[in-house]
Amino acid sequence: MVLLRKSDKSRLQEVVMKKVIIQGLIIIASFFASWLVLDQVNWMRLFKVEQTTKKTEEKLGELFLDVFKNANTELDSGFVRNAVDTLLLKICTENGIERNRVRIHILDNSEVNAFALPDGHLIMYSGLLRNSENPEELAGVICHEIAHIELDHVMKKLIREIGLSVLFSATTGTNNPEIIKEAARMLSSSSFDRNMERDADLKAVDYLINADIDPEPFATFLYRLQEKEGGRTSLPGWISTHPASEERAKYIIDYCKEKSVEFSSALRKSTWEELKENIRE
Repeated sequence: MVLLRKSDKSRLQEVVMKKVIIQGLIIIASFFASWLVLDQVNWMRLFKVEQTTKKTEEKLGELFLDVFKNANTELDSGFVRNAVDTLLLKICTENGIERNRVRIHILDNSEVNAFALPDGHLIMYSGLLRNSENPEELAGVICHEIAHIELDHVMKKLIREIGLSVLFSATTGTNNPEIIKEAARMLSSSSFDRNMERDADLKAVDYLINADIDPEPFATFLYRLQEKEGGRTSLPGWISTHPASEERAKYIIDYCKEKSVEFSSALRKSTWEELKENIRE
């Protein structure tokens, strides 16, 4: 039997303790390294939970669109539709966005509102056209909603707040139609989360700049709606669904300062004036 001296026992204990500490540090480091790697993986997308199949998204878009078209009359002015389509085409072409990916529906409603639906549908109320002072303001709102579509915010919001299984059953006819109406109401009257709104704002600025459209009127639009809301002017819709408008306007202006571009008019002055005249009628 080998007896260890006291000093040898101390050294052995030190060695054992060092090994335990090193092993512990390795385990902790491995945990955090694994966590960082896993955090970069979009598990919702990986397991196809982030969005339904394309077919389901298309069906949701149709169902929601029907809800709004049944409650509002679609504007029948060909001139207004063509003018807005000209603006949309300019934005899409200069940003490499497939034109058919975005489908604007202009409905006769006094609310100052526009909102995105699944499958690239974009609802715009005539009240937004009436309260836009220039085509650049209108272009800013359109770009913001296109950003929500391109960044897949619509389906993410629906899945997060309603659930994929409920949405799927709603498209197969096995769920109460009230679910569709409630989901449609949510998309038209409640905001996306703060990060999504900021991402959509800044992406909208990029879209505008790429199309040689001045983004500052978009910020001005937010300021003006905020002031009217503060003055108790009744402007439901975009102002209520996009809170902190003043804060957003400020960071849009700051973001614009980093860019240096020569801008052109979003629409011809005569086209814009005729559009406004058609809307008033």
